[in-house]
Amino acid sequence: MKRVLAALGLAVGMTAIAAGPAAADDNVVLQLKWVTQAQFGGYYVAQDKGFYDEAGLDVEIKPGGPDIAPEQVIAGGGADVIVDWMPAALAARERGVPLVNIAQPFAKSGMELTCLKETGITKPEDFKGKTLGVWFFGNEYPFLSWMSHLGIPTTGGEDGVTVIKQGFNVDPLIQKQADCISTMTYNEYWQVIDAGIPEDELVVFKYEDQGVATLEDGLYVMEENLQDPEFVDKMARFVKASMKGWDYAREHPDEAAEIVLDNDDTGAQTEKHQKRMMREINKLTEGSDGTLNVEDYDRTVKTLLEGGSDPVITKEPEGAYTTAVTDKMKEM
Repeated sequence: MKRVLAALGLAVGMTAIAAGPAAADDNVVLQLKWVTQAQFGGYYVAQDKGFYDEAGLDVEIKPGGPDIAPEQVIAGGGADVIVDWMPAALAARERGVPLVNIAQPFAKSGMELTCLKETGITKPEDFKGKTLGVWFFGNEYPFLSWMSHLGIPTTGGEDGVTVIKQGFNVDPLIQKQADCISTMTYNEYWQVIDAGIPEDELVVFKYEDQGVATLEDGLYVMEENLQDPEFVDKMARFVKASMKGWDYAREHPDEAAEIVLDNDDTGAQTEKHQKRMMREINKLTEGSDGTLNVEDYDRTVKTLLEGGSDPVITKEPEGAYTTAVTDKMKEM
């Protein structure tokens, strides 16, 4: 019913958002970077509360997973817009997939390395000779750049680190197969705590604090689509409605978590974990209206270019972001 009313409102010019060329619901397919969880709460809230309907949009949200690469999905025509981390998006762009950042809902990085205090690690230099768990599938890029900045090889030995390919769990730390593992402030860190290891037995290194944080959870589209004014208009409405969803999630974190749970068809998520995650995620989106901070973009590029003998990208990207969408959003 809401979509019908929204369409009627658009047809007669009854809503300010209808200033664009669309006169009926426009379809948008959003591909997430990972499974349904509070990390993407703003999008589910925007859908549930009717913010997309109000913007004249019919949005399909496609969950991700360990075997789903958003870059490949959009390149194959399976999505209009994807949630991706900038290192992976820039690497894909250099390889020939012309992704463009149109908005940046996450203002801060949630990535960190969590270590057992009993290993004796107190500072990054202590990583030498240790075993570190690292996520791959594009998530390894910030880590590799960080090690390059530190001058620590990732090929093992006393002066290097041994890297193990970490699954999307915390088992290597719990089972002491690794001295440190990759965690996110909103997810895996709390899995370690829930597994019975108290906070005072952990040492955490946040990428933000180390000066090598790269942008996460931005919105990306294919470059050629931005030549179409109607597509830009559609994305502007999508970003505006999505940011309204994120604002609502910050004001109503428990309700937002419940909405996420309602959309979890797997039943794998728990109420306790999602409510905690939602509060941590809200710290990362706070202060963002969706506009990309160019200084953060430049820092990300600099971090990736200084990747030593195996940098994430080999040259300064051109055309990797645009403000056209968020500029139009602000006019609505």
